[in-house]
Amino acid sequence: MTPAHDHVSGPGGRTLLGELLRGHRLAADLTQAELAERAGLGVRTVRDLERGRASRPQRSTVELLADALGLTGEARVTFLSAARRRTKERAAAGDGDTPAGTGAIATSAAASGTPLALPPPAELVGRERDRADVVALLTADGGPPVVSLVGLAGVGKTALALAVAHEVVDAHPGGSAGVLVGESTDAADMLATVSAVLGASCLPDLAGRLRGRPALLLVDAVERAPGPVAEALRQLTDVVPTLRVLVTGRHPVGVPGELVRPVAPLDVPPPDVRDAAGLARYPAATLFTARLARVRREPPDQRELPALTALVRRLGGLPLAIELMAARGRVLDLDELLDRYGDRVLDLAAADPGHRGWEPAGTAVRAAAPVTLREAVATSYRLLAGPERAALRRLAVFTNRWSVELAEELLADEVAPVTDPVPLLDRLVQLGLVSIRGTGEFRFRLLDAVRDFALEQAAGRGELTAIRRRHAVVVTRLVARTAPDLVGPELSRAVRRLDEVTSDIGTALAHAATDDPHTALRLATALPRWWRLRGRDVTGRQWLRRLLADPRTADADRMLRAWALLGVARLAAEHGAGAQELMAVRSALDVFGTFGDVTGELEARTVLCALLIATGDHDGAREQAQAVLALASMHDRPRDMAVAQNNLTWHEIRLGNLAGARRRLATVDRLAAQCGERRLRLLARANLAEVVRHQGRYAEAAERGRRVARVLGELGDPGHHRRVLGTVGLALAQGGRLDEAAEVLAVLRASACQAAAPRSASGHPGSGPPAVWRPEEGICALIEGTMALRRGDRELAAEWFGVAAEAGATGQDRRDVIEALVGLVASTGDPVARERLDRACRQSGIRLVPYELELLRDQGLPRVAGADD
Repeated sequence: MTPAHDHVSGPGGRTLLGELLRGHRLAADLTQAELAERAGLGVRTVRDLERGRASRPQRSTVELLADALGLTGEARVTFLSAARRRTKERAAAGDGDTPAGTGAIATSAAASGTPLALPPPAELVGRERDRADVVALLTADGGPPVVSLVGLAGVGKTALALAVAHEVVDAHPGGSAGVLVGESTDAADMLATVSAVLGASCLPDLAGRLRGRPALLLVDAVERAPGPVAEALRQLTDVVPTLRVLVTGRHPVGVPGELVRPVAPLDVPPPDVRDAAGLARYPAATLFTARLARVRREPPDQRELPALTALVRRLGGLPLAIELMAARGRVLDLDELLDRYGDRVLDLAAADPGHRGWEPAGTAVRAAAPVTLREAVATSYRLLAGPERAALRRLAVFTNRWSVELAEELLADEVAPVTDPVPLLDRLVQLGLVSIRGTGEFRFRLLDAVRDFALEQAAGRGELTAIRRRHAVVVTRLVARTAPDLVGPELSRAVRRLDEVTSDIGTALAHAATDDPHTALRLATALPRWWRLRGRDVTGRQWLRRLLADPRTADADRMLRAWALLGVARLAAEHGAGAQELMAVRSALDVFGTFGDVTGELEARTVLCALLIATGDHDGAREQAQAVLALASMHDRPRDMAVAQNNLTWHEIRLGNLAGARRRLATVDRLAAQCGERRLRLLARANLAEVVRHQGRYAEAAERGRRVARVLGELGDPGHHRRVLGTVGLALAQGGRLDEAAEVLAVLRASACQAAAPRSASGHPGSGPPAVWRPEEGICALIEGTMALRRGDRELAAEWFGVAAEAGATGQDRRDVIEALVGLVASTGDPVARERLDRACRQSGIRLVPYELELLRDQGLPRVAGADD
């Protein structure tokens, strides 16, 4: 048993002088060899003093070291006093080193005579809340007698404990002391050491010495001798009720009145935070940057910041891992660190065979034997019983956060079923192997290093394939339970729920597609609405097509395959590929009809309506919408009735019946409110903004559209969000508010294209259309053309309107094509363009709205087919 300042790292014990010497050397950023050279001493002298092996340092040696370290004032006095005190202690105890497990006792006295025996506080980053919480526990009246900080090796337990202990010194006038547990410690040894360090000869005398005054004891590394420590603490708290004990270890002590506080890793930034100011808000990034500054002068540049984010996320915010990784920054830049070590963080190593506690600034003790992050995790893993280890190996398959429900499903397998996961999770949390973040459903998470280690263990035992197969089944069940809520009043909650398990969905789908394609097909078939709301329509469609084409799913349930085909078509419509999936949706409709599935038939006809509109079959689309309305009315399905009315609104607009369109949208709003369909009400209001724009009420249209766009942006649904932004941008441009229209255009491009706006050599947007433009950019081109026409730049307007017309012709809304052609005719007066407009109106049945007719009349152009007689 050693006092806090006598950290054993060799045959002898580390002394207060050794701690001070090491702390000042590291603060000066010197190695032992550099300090020895500066002081004119041998490096062995410095090493032996730091490790407590030099029993009687000469005064001249200590003064040379103080000079080399540049110590002045109080720091120099304290340093020299520690050397004199060390000599006296050795003389009193006799020559030779203190045996490991007992150690010498050294205290320093404050002005009041209060004994203090704590090492200097370590540097803390991002522990403000933890520190305040523990301080409150140790200073509150009636607080717990024992507070245990538990967690994984290297998570920062000792640094937190030291900072707290120093902060609460004044609240413990009986004394504050610390002890570091050794592997050979027994209860009697610890009781004798604690009594001595607090100024008493033995335990019975300690209560009398304190005379009812509060005292604080810090016990570090209890896992080295858990039984003796527990027995000693039971006696201490019984005999000295005013003693508060702060404990650190990899597991709780297990004494009466103990309050366990797991120490979690530092918070890491989200993956999209890639700027210096944003990263500075996250302690893991701050610590990495600080440690990197010790080995290289230049801070991370803008190019390296994405790698910094990825690194600290991969390291899971574990301070030990962060320090080990940052130390390699002397040779490698951050991108190289990520490439080289991102997939093997468990191999990170430092020369540190001993305990990391009692170190100034949180740095590691340098010694010969290597310690890897894998070994650090393994020490906590070995504390688990066999069934607990098996459960941890299975839980490691989750790639992000998970819930009690998911854990219960995963662990309820046939191999080693766990009937109640709560005691298990509590045990894993107490050991720091599982962390809890927040209070939501998905709040449990394995540190990446723990997860990697557990997966290694599972692979070594030949369990990994079965675990991944079970994981895919569990994730599929979760998605299947959640998918029905992607329509209706629970939409937002359902979307957030699936967002929480995004990475697990991807992992499950990728594994099952190879190992269990039927499960993969069930999973993918439940995802199209979520994929669409999250802008993953292309990826989702590719997954469904791949799984449907897999020969192993050919015998899948016909209804399942029909829903998968419908999902393919629904997703294709989002990116203008609906024409390619007409056969797929018709096949699905046939299956639903055969089995009498009303829900499937309503969904299939609704999707078919959207595809027919995109392909120009307007009469066919109207027939499908009317069929949906009739079937939904027959079965009293208000949501499907609202969807049908919303689709029929487009046909009213096509015929120029704007008053009729407004009536239908009012019906949509009423029906959607009746069934709690917030999203459908938003879409109706977005369409109403478009109708108002066609009526020439541009200010009102812009305001209505902006209100809807804000909410849709929060909800998701990027396709409809882009559409309503297009309405806002066009309304602003038509109303002459060109600066505001340009701002909306920039937002629209960032949202829709994820690409830069077209630029000229001067670097300004809007100088001309791009050579190649994706079809969904038609609305952007339409806004650009309208802005140019309002500025009187007919040549530029004609270019943009031409781009918009071509984009619309490849599968977008035919109403946009008509509007683009009207702009093209108004800009150029070209007879060919006018003939093209006339032909498009005749083929689509679209009638021009008043503002379009007025625009053509202003140019002195003849009437076209879309004009009312």
